[in-house]
Amino acid sequence: MTTIDLPDGEYTAVVDSIEDGLATVFFEQDGEEVGNAVLDPGELPADGRHAEAILTVEVHDGDIFSVEHRSEQTKTRSDTAQERFNRLSERPPSDTDS
Repeated sequence: MTTIDLPDGEYTAVVDSIEDGLATVFFEQDGEEVGNAVLDPGELPADGRHAEAILTVEVHDGDIFSVEHRSEQTKTRSDTAQERFNRLSERPPSDTDS
């Protein structure tokens, strides 16, 4: 088990990536990034073992006490990112378009 260098408490965690058998996870509290950790994916719920998964994680004494996948928040964040990408990838109208 990986020791997490965060005070005891509840955090929103976002899985950044899972590569080479390790999950990189960023922790947020009150909308601010407060830390990150590299974890064994087995410490995450099966449905939260993918990039951009949003989790609620409770940390006690540097260990994960509980973790829950937030599927609706994951979907909402993914949809918002896709919409932003779609808007940014649209070609702006030129002066010759009418």
